[in-house]
Amino acid sequence: MGASRTTSPASSWRIERLGADGPDPTHRDELMLFGQFVGDWEITDCRILTGNGDWRELKGELHWRWILRGRATQDVWTLFEKTTGELFYEGTTVRLYVPETGTWASTWISTSRPRARLFSGRLIGDEIVLEELVEARAPQERWIFFDVTTESFRWRSEERRTANSTWEMSEEMRIQRRAVDKE
Repeated sequence: MGASRTTSPASSWRIERLGADGPDPTHRDELMLFGQFVGDWEITDCRILTGNGDWRELKGELHWRWILRGRATQDVWTLFEKTTGELFYEGTTVRLYVPETGTWASTWISTSRPRARLFSGRLIGDEIVLEELVEARAPQERWIFFDVTTESFRWRSEERRTANSTWEMSEEMRIQRRAVDKE
């Protein structure tokens, strides 16, 4: 990603007992809904709708791991300006399977745009849909993983201004598994 990073990745940094080698066998099949993404990915194409209605072109990386005895996953998303390589934003998501409801509790935290957001996720047809848990707030947002294969997937964010309005795309990404993960 170039020399424009302000800090180097802390790949050797660890929290005792956070990482896990794989899914908890008790709910292995259900955990693989997000467990299938464990590994390292390149965000080859990303476009984000700006406030003035233009699309901003970005690229990035995604790193996904098992955590907490394999009962949850955590990922780190980092996006850079496509032309300059400057950091645009970064954040992390912790995803926890909830057996009682068959859904996923998901928390996104971003320090670039300081906020934490809560989502509930589940499989709908062949798409993984995460709906933001908010009360009477506009816009509402949902995140969708689609066209998922072992080597790639697509992701989009959709927003709607009111409960009765239609969903409109606000972000879109094409994501490819890194070659090292394919071997």
